[in-house]
Amino acid sequence: QVRLVESGGGLVQAGGSLRLSCAASGSIFSLNAMAWYRQSPGKPRDLVATITTDGSPIYADSVKGRFTISRDNAKNTVYLQMTSLKPEDTAVYYCSRVRRSGSVWYNMDAWGQGTLVTVSS
Repeated sequence: QVRLVESGGGLVQAGGSLRLSCAASGSIFSLNAMAWYRQSPGKPRDLVATITTDGSPIYADSVKGRFTISRDNAKNTVYLQMTSLKPEDTAVYYCSRVRRSGSVWYNMDAWGQGTLVTVSS
């Protein structure tokens, strides 16, 4: 059973930065692609960034150039460095193992509690 624990959220002013962390246990972390999703109130959960097993990042257009996903396989942790934050980045952020089918990524895990990011204008 995989356990994922997200942390690092908080309240930040527009233009600020935050770094989210996701600690994984219960699986061979290095064998899985990992991703960050986010969900704002009343909206569907969206894929924000993915990192493959070889460390290649993939970003949603809305965060390209502002967010950086990375992983530390020795620590079983994936990170999301967020800069130039905007009020529209306000959401609960979740991490998950993901797998790809064609061009679509699918989450493999039940959603955890996530971590709330609030960006004030």
